[in-house]
Amino acid sequence: MKLRVSCSLRFQVFEPSVLILMLRPYRGVQQWINREVYVVRPVIPMLESTDSFGNSVQRLMAPVGNFLIYTSTDVIVADKIDVAPGAYFVEIQDLPNYVLPFLLPSRYCESDRFGDLAREITLGALPGYDQVSRINAWVRDFIEYVPGSSEFPLSAIEVHQRGLGVCRDLAQLAIALCRSISIPTRLVVGYLYNLQPMDLHAWFEAYVGGRWYAFDPTQADFLGGRVIVAFGRDAADVSIFHQFGSGCLLNNMDVRVDLLDN
Repeated sequence: MKLRVSCSLRFQVFEPSVLILMLRPYRGVQQWINREVYVVRPVIPMLESTDSFGNSVQRLMAPVGNFLIYTSTDVIVADKIDVAPGAYFVEIQDLPNYVLPFLLPSRYCESDRFGDLAREITLGALPGYDQVSRINAWVRDFIEYVPGSSEFPLSAIEVHQRGLGVCRDLAQLAIALCRSISIPTRLVVGYLYNLQPMDLHAWFEAYVGGRWYAFDPTQADFLGGRVIVAFGRDAADVSIFHQFGSGCLLNNMDVRVDLLDN
């Protein structure tokens, strides 16, 4: 499947403000990038680096006035998510080193508080993929997915107490549950074809059977058409932009995902 994904951010800047952005899609085996546009208006210098998870990070000083950031990327992605019922639980001593951080509690995923609930949810499930699948289904059934219901990231504990949240919130609760039974799990932010309402989307991946598999508690079907922008431990690692100070206001954000002819 070939997709064109785009994101437009319009800011009103009252005083020069530093922005740290994460808007370029991830380069990896999951997707192939054919074309990319990255525009800032007015044109200003920008520094780019790669963070510890392999995500592309851009840093700039936004000038006073109206400021536009626009990205557009043509990407080839799978039209289905890989599934692997029965994929085995990987013992901690056999995990690759880079996977180990995704075992630990993090800012929004307090996995040390969810062990009893996770064991209850996964009782009788085969260790590994089937446990994650059981957790994913439980979050979908018991936490209401309400787009726009939380403006700021909520922790897994808060989401569990509220019983509702946005895609990011449901994914982080699932992550905390998986980590609590020693399954490495990471948050993914990106684009999803045919998402309603259209916006940037969050889901999660679990490391079982010797590789990462995608899960999404907000979607009843395992939909493909996913363009990955960034991976991280939780929302603190994968925000598409961080602004510093109070001199910068986001006025408008427009996200689009279009299917291209082959």
